[in-house]
Amino acid sequence: DKTVSLRKDLSEMHEWITQAEEEYLERDFEYKTPDELQKAVEELKRAKEEAMQKEVKVKLITDSVNNFIAKAPPAAHEALKKELDVLITSYQQLCSRLNGKWKTLEEVWACWRELLSYLDAENKWLNEIELKLKATENVQGGAEEISESLDSLERLMRHPEDNRNQIRELAQTLTDGGILDELINEKLEKFNTRWEELQQQAVRRQKSLEQSIQSAQETDKTLRLIQESLAVIDKQLTAYTADRVDAAQVPQEAQ
Repeated sequence: DKTVSLRKDLSEMHEWITQAEEEYLERDFEYKTPDELQKAVEELKRAKEEAMQKEVKVKLITDSVNNFIAKAPPAAHEALKKELDVLITSYQQLCSRLNGKWKTLEEVWACWRELLSYLDAENKWLNEIELKLKATENVQGGAEEISESLDSLERLMRHPEDNRNQIRELAQTLTDGGILDELINEKLEKFNTRWEELQQQAVRRQKSLEQSIQSAQETDKTLRLIQESLAVIDKQLTAYTADRVDAAQVPQEAQ
């Protein structure tokens, strides 16, 4: 009997749709690791593609039902047509929901990858600060050399806040959805702690270098005054020597 056969096809397709809904749409997902999240994205993509491939079967069932209705007596039309309409609606909703969920998870995955890239960029900058702090730990030389070290540190510290703001926003977006929250909180705590520590060290180093510059400038000034004084004395002594003046005949400081 053709009606029985058609109803069997309709029933099998309904069962597949129900199973797909339970497996991919009604099940609670928890993403605690990047691997779990990536696996979910891949699973949803496969499910979406599989559902789209079922379009051929749905079309065949639709054609078969419509052909049967065209030839069957009117009494057989209504129930079968209603079952077909329900199937088509359920199938289209399934495809739409699978596609929507896959796109959402893809965006979440992209958000996670973007967060990692910003963290990587900021940690590279923090590495540079660490190296600069070591390089300026015991600066040798006069005020000019110390001033150059201070300038290079201050240039490095003039780092825009954009990346850190992006990290904060991306992390908030993911953790609000309960996605990778433990891992993200751990990474953020480690990053923020390191950021604060290096900022404080850099501020202390800047103050230290400024004090060193001031001390070096005072030392340079004192040395310059001594050199000027020595030059005057040297000129006087040279004159005394040229005139063959005895030491006992000159002022005490010249003696």
